[in-house]
Parts: sequence; C-alpha cells; structure tokens
Amino acid sequence: MAAGGVLAGAAAPVAYHGRLPVDGGYAPAGNPSQWTLRGQVRTVWHVPASTDAVALTFDDGPMPQWTPRVLDILAELAAPATFFLVGERLRAHRDLARYDGHEVANHTWSHADLARLDERAALDEVRRGHDEIASVLGRAPAFLRPPWGHLGRSTLLAADSLDYDIVMWSQRIPEYRVNPAGIVARVVGAARPGAILLAHDTGPADRMITVANLRGIVKGLRAKSLRLVTVSQLLAA
Repeated sequence: MAAGGVLAGAAAPVAYHGRLPVDGGYAPAGNPSQWTLRGQVRTVWHVPASTDAVALTFDDGPMPQWTPRVLDILAELAAPATFFLVGERLRAHRDLARYDGHEVANHTWSHADLARLDERAALDEVRRGHDEIASVLGRAPAFLRPPWGHLGRSTLLAADSLDYDIVMWSQRIPEYRVNPAGIVARVVGAARPGAILLAHDTGPADRMITVANLRGIVKGLRAKSLRLVTVSQLLAA
C-alpha cells in the first residue's frame, strides 16, 4: 500500500448522498447518548503568542530506513521533535521506537481518514492508536493529528473522549517536486516564530529530500534564532 493511503484493516468509510445527517455519521451535530469529556476540543495550527520557538513534527512512522535516520540526525543535533505515530506501524516496528527526548502523539491506528468515519469507527481508530503508544512506550499521548489533516465532527468527539488537543500544522515542509538544493532556504525562509512544521519519517522515495536535508534545516532554523521545541513546549511558551 502506498504511504499516505488507508492501511489494510482500516474501518470502511461511510458514504452519504445529499445532506449529511444531523446525528450520527461522520458529521454528527452532537453526542445524544452521553456528554463528552470536556464538551470542547482545542485545535491548534500555530502559537500566535510571542515566542522564538518552532515545533518540528513527523507523521506516519515508525518505519525502517526512515525513522532511524531521522532519530540519529536529531540526536546528533540535540534537536527535539514531536512524532505522530501510526499504531499499527508501531506494533510492527516497536524496535525502532527510540523516542527518548522527543514527544510522541497519536496519528490513529491505521492512518484511516477520520473525516469519513462515523463516531464509533473514528473512536476505535483513535483509541487503538492511543493504547498501542501507551503500551509500547509507557507514556500516553496528549495530542491527535488526523491523517491528511481531515477533520470531521466524529474526529472531534473521539479526541474529546481521550482528553486530546488536535494539533495540525502551519508550515508543511515541501517534500515533493522541489529543488533539492533550495529546500533548506525555502523551509528556513518561510519559518515563523510559533510555527508547527510538518514532515514525515516514512513515505515514497521523493520524501527522502527532507531526511537528506534535515541537518541543514535544523541548523538553518537555529541560525535564524528559532529554538526547536516539542509541541507541548510550544503550547506552554
């Protein structure tokens, strides 16, 4: 299966024709059966407060070849990051889970498109991812990033049930169809204080441009007087 797609075993999407339903489905107006934990979910793209920090985040791992290279480079540079893990991949590659000094967060169990799932299926995806991370790493994640950044009301209800904030991104590192020699200047030039940067530690071969240039990106951000922090640290800034 190509990276970024729905992995085998993912819950089937719900199809509707015409107007979306008021209750149930992937865009429920509320939860008629029970009150949710907080009744609200914070969704974060960036931190608007004055800060000199940015958060570097990686989605879709762990996977062989990619994840070890990313972790080795970050360790070499003492650069913290936040990794949004796919539970199914973590179970298959738990030997790669060397996340000391980094933050881990939930990217669902099978990288399913939560915005197309009903409330029960979305909750299953999120909870299974949560449980796998907690079991393998001994620490429970506090954040959810929905695959592809797709949000549906059922996604919000699932996040609320696990007391999650949803973390999106404000800057996507250009991993496709870019000038490899210019990626560092492009990423660093666009970076702003309070930004959440999106990268990946798995995927098709052309995404390797990020890994190949990760040292330059980290050093360039620091040369711009931007501190690299985890998402939690950024939110606390």
